[in-house]
Amino acid sequence: MNGKQLKNSILQWAIQGKLVPQDPNDESASVLLERIREEKARLVKEKKIKKDKNESIIFRGDDNSHYEKFANGTVKCIDEEIPFEIPQSWCWERWGNISFSIQYGFNAPAFESGDIKMVRISDIHDNKVNWQDVPYCKISQSEIGTYLLQENDILFARTGGTVGKSFLMGSVSEPAIYAGYLIRTRYSKELCPQYLKSFMESSLYWEQLRSGTIATAQPNCNGKTLGRMLLPIPPKNEQNRIISKLQTIESSLDKYTLAQESLDKLNAEIFDKLKKSVLQEAIQGKLVPQDANDEPASVLLERIKAEKAKFFKEGKLKKKDLVDSVIFKGDDNKYYETIDGKTECIDDRIPFELPHNWCWVTLGNLVQNCSGLAYKKENLDERSTSYIRVLRGGNIDDGQWTMKDDDVMIASKFVKLELLLTAGTFITPAVTSIEQMGKTALVREDQPQTVVGGFVLMLLPFLRDWSLLNYLELIFQSEYYKGYCRSITNKSGQAFYNLSRQKLMQFLVPLPPLNERIAIANEVANVNSMMR
Repeated sequence: MNGKQLKNSILQWAIQGKLVPQDPNDESASVLLERIREEKARLVKEKKIKKDKNESIIFRGDDNSHYEKFANGTVKCIDEEIPFEIPQSWCWERWGNISFSIQYGFNAPAFESGDIKMVRISDIHDNKVNWQDVPYCKISQSEIGTYLLQENDILFARTGGTVGKSFLMGSVSEPAIYAGYLIRTRYSKELCPQYLKSFMESSLYWEQLRSGTIATAQPNCNGKTLGRMLLPIPPKNEQNRIISKLQTIESSLDKYTLAQESLDKLNAEIFDKLKKSVLQEAIQGKLVPQDANDEPASVLLERIKAEKAKFFKEGKLKKKDLVDSVIFKGDDNKYYETIDGKTECIDDRIPFELPHNWCWVTLGNLVQNCSGLAYKKENLDERSTSYIRVLRGGNIDDGQWTMKDDDVMIASKFVKLELLLTAGTFITPAVTSIEQMGKTALVREDQPQTVVGGFVLMLLPFLRDWSLLNYLELIFQSEYYKGYCRSITNKSGQAFYNLSRQKLMQFLVPLPPLNERIAIANEVANVNSMMR
């Protein structure tokens, strides 16, 4: 239960008579309501308020049912309108019956200066009027009295996105009226203003408001709906006890809300943090136990080397991509890299230690990178009957890619066959926002009708070994990899960054033995399934 739900529950207990104990010595609410009716009759006679043609009296009959008696003498059973039982000393009443007036606001433009200040709903924040920002309006002196605000008036928003929002006027620091999109309700001093305001925050109030709201582009609710609202009226002393109790628990409720918001944030983030932690443990050789009899990672590198030589012989690989990088630990316990017979210490590039049967290898030793399709708008040939879908950076997310309705479709005659996506290819944005940088997806099946655009890289593994591909997929989802990608970018324009392909190929991959690669992928999949 979050803070808002707890507050709603407490307000519900309050208006059901369950928040504070009843006192048998309290004057019954029926006596209080009778005094209010007498007060209204007196004010009507003195011509200070208008007579309410819809005035009624709600009472409970001998059969324990609720009835409403109207001014014309008719009586109607309203049991179906009564939402819940209330204590015997309480009464159900219509808002219109306890109100002296339900008055619409004054319609006028707002100005920096004028005859009098005019409060709008937008001037009310956190149950306070920001008087410095309240504008002025022009109004005749004879009309001001109709709209003049007084302490304990309740304002009610009747239209727009804030329909139903209410505000209890505190002290009025200077003469002011209220705008036309507001309704002012004024009532007897016999009633506790804070209790009425609490009702206007309860679920019972909002349920009745929704049923009476006209659904349009600008939803609105009129004074008639407010006047017909049912509310439970406690004895006068109990109204004060309820408000005192609500004020006492308000600070505790605020603390609960803050604690619940922190917990909600933690719950929302914990799976992502756990996933990152599991991936980090996996790529450091800490997720599953090592087996001394497992085929070492160096055997895989020899197979990749042989595959690269084969590609070169077949003309599928350029000589520059044939160059091998060999990383090893020297007798001095430092790491070195040998390229083309040149050896240099790379200890400052090694991020963490690995188990003895693992090895470090550059990404360029495992994959070659290839740009996607560079296309022009004129390549969209409307006479063509065969099209190729072009994936862009927005199609790629962590570990997955998707097709979209607005994907570019290029006539197939403009697309080289070698650019079509094949199973085992990784795709990643080369130009994107810094937040998207490093997001990579594995294409698991051939896509004969799909390519990637020129701002997307294809990472093509030299060896299509699925134990390696599944493990690389985890590497590419790790914060270790994505952090590296963000570190090798150059800003391009206001919001985009370029990924350095050369530096990407220098990324250091921690490579485990065969069986451990398989065990790691399985264990991560198990953890992810438990987190769903």
